[in-house]
Amino acid sequence: MQPMPCPTPPRRVFVYGTLRKGQSNDINRMLPAPRYLGRTRLNGVMYHLGSYPGVVLGGPRWVQGEVYEVTSALEQALDVLEGVLPSPTGEYFKREVPVSWAGQSARCLVYEINPAFLSGCREIPSGDWCAAST
Repeated sequence: MQPMPCPTPPRRVFVYGTLRKGQSNDINRMLPAPRYLGRTRLNGVMYHLGSYPGVVLGGPRWVQGEVYEVTSALEQALDVLEGVLPSPTGEYFKREVPVSWAGQSARCLVYEINPAFLSGCREIPSGDWCAAST
């Protein structure tokens, strides 16, 4: 009898654009359902790419977002949605950064835009996609 594989522990993800609650790709409508952990912000610069944003991590500005706990299956679905590829040509890179929210902190996945996709895109100074997209 072969041993049962250990389930992969859930990971946390920081979402800042169309995956936020009420937006066009609301993560809460995806399966398996994520677990909402809270709202927060992180250092970064947000860019308007038309119907969705991209963020470059770091810098003097803040990006508003939400933190969710996701299964490995949902993480894989997010990788597909965000165009993450195992080469430097993907639209987004998946990063893991420290994030704090509601008195908690953990390393969270963040989908950072590939700078090659930013030509001609304007910054969103507020760092809040929900406010910028209305």
